[in-house]
Amino acid sequence: MAEGLNRFLGDTPGRVIIKLIVVSIIVGFVMAVFHVNPADILFTIRDFVLDLWHTGFAALGRVGDYLILGGVIVIPAFIILRLLSWRR
Repeated sequence: MAEGLNRFLGDTPGRVIIKLIVVSIIVGFVMAVFHVNPADILFTIRDFVLDLWHTGFAALGRVGDYLILGGVIVIPAFIILRLLSWRR
């Protein structure tokens, strides 16, 4: 069973814990230097998703406008081309 745990973790549990502690200290120091708070990261992700959500629906509304604008030119041109090639 210990061999399966070592395979899952990639090393012995003691060494993995030491590595995680060292990396956590380094990351914590860098975050403190740049005045980054974990809550700020979560709020930034939340704001990004909300902005994407609102922008996405606005883009869908614009697609409908583009469809109508393009249809004003494309559909009459298609009908004219079909009528011109109908005799052939």
